[in-house]
Amino acid sequence: MFQTGPARSLLLSFGLSAVLCASSILSPARAEPEAAPVPKVVMDAHGIPDSFADLADRLLPAVVNVSTTQTLKGDSDEDDEEGEEGPQIPEFPRGSPFEKFFHDFMNRQNAPNAPPRKMQALGSGFIIDPTGYVVTNNHVIRKADRITVTLQDNTVLTAKVIGHDDRTDLALLKVTSAHPLPFVSFGDSDTARVGNWVLAIGNPFGLSGTVTAGIVSSRGRNIEQGPYDDFIQTDAPINKGNSGGPLFDMHGAVIGVNTAIYSPSGGSVGIGFSIPANEARGIIEQLRKTGHVSRGWIGVRIQDVSQEIADGLGLKQAKGALIAGVDDKGPAAAAKLATGDVIQGLNGKPIEGRSLPRLIADLPVGSQATLSVWRHGKTMDLPITIGALPEPKEAAASDQGQKKETKPSDKSVDLGGFGFRAGTITDELRRKFRLSDDQKGVVITDVTDGGPAAERGLKPGDVITEIQQVPVSTAADLRKGIDAAKKAQKHSVLLLVRDMDGLRWVPFPLDATH
Repeated sequence: MFQTGPARSLLLSFGLSAVLCASSILSPARAEPEAAPVPKVVMDAHGIPDSFADLADRLLPAVVNVSTTQTLKGDSDEDDEEGEEGPQIPEFPRGSPFEKFFHDFMNRQNAPNAPPRKMQALGSGFIIDPTGYVVTNNHVIRKADRITVTLQDNTVLTAKVIGHDDRTDLALLKVTSAHPLPFVSFGDSDTARVGNWVLAIGNPFGLSGTVTAGIVSSRGRNIEQGPYDDFIQTDAPINKGNSGGPLFDMHGAVIGVNTAIYSPSGGSVGIGFSIPANEARGIIEQLRKTGHVSRGWIGVRIQDVSQEIADGLGLKQAKGALIAGVDDKGPAAAAKLATGDVIQGLNGKPIEGRSLPRLIADLPVGSQATLSVWRHGKTMDLPITIGALPEPKEAAASDQGQKKETKPSDKSVDLGGFGFRAGTITDELRRKFRLSDDQKGVVITDVTDGGPAAERGLKPGDVITEIQQVPVSTAADLRKGIDAAKKAQKHSVLLLVRDMDGLRWVPFPLDATH
């Protein structure tokens, strides 16, 4: 279960250990046994449920506890690589017997030749098929040596992992039972409206079969856990150990998988997040069929179009996904997409920038799609063939620069109104800022504290490669581009900047500069 505090850091926790969540559904094409009819929830004249008891009775048998056992070696190198913290040693007066006792104890636990230790953790899950397929979160079962599933009647079954997906933190398990198991099905999470009643069932703090109620608080939440964030927010109490548990609507359909909480204390404060069923469905279907997940990919780096960016481009409305970079070996390059293009639609439907990676990922590899692209004041439809998302190493290897440049002159420009100084890339600046031999552009050499550049996250060593979609190679090119934008009476100017995270467009207002 993700837990976020005031600093917006996300912690994983299952029971008293770290965890996250996720969910799934049966393939629509597969025939499945009919489930018992879900009792109708009686509402009063104001739409408030008379009771959730009948609905809870029907759903509880399909929700399970997931217990894992992991063997920890004497050294903690593996745990440290994952960023997990070990036990905290209490502070005692220096030289006291207690300090020596705890110091010796921890040294014995972490010694290379120390005997292996067992760590147990608890999470939640739910059965989606009477033959024993169980959905839970990947990190609930990550690195586990043994996984068991406990049913509501206390039957304990050994589970094996069918497949898992790191990017969405979903996992699919399989248990074997002599009899058909109770199960639940996924509903259409797109029909879940803000204000609708929902039930959460799971294993908070190891308390099995716990039912909590609330409403859908918001939709489409991005909690900055990855490019596919699209969470349902709910105020149904969710706590540690609810990871992997289902979020039900009043028809008894799973509309979400309880995944994260925002909490400064570690307990529920009424802000929980669930992965929508419609997002999890395709992931689980792939895990069930092949044991792994293949995602659509077009090979672009994008960012949202802010109003400042729209003004700089000459867009009337701030909408769409602005291309900040194109992989030269990806489908976008083959479709002639270019840096500075704004993707405004996918297959005839308007899109927002942050939703594009998720929508593309849902498309089958090898399928054809149509992108509505705005370029230099004109809108066009471009066909594109969806590729397969490469592994991180492949993607990094394909992100290379262009040909080597000739040695430029050593000149700089002081853009006081923007809050930074930039210079033509020289051998000296290349060495100072560790720039690659083929890096082109103008390097930022100094940033004014509290200035516009600092507010936009720019740092010395960042490289400006384009201004207003025109490549720059010297400081004089940069000054020329800014002067041209002012002459054209632009309200803002766009700089394409490469930093440690890649390329991004950065807008600067011109109205307040001189």
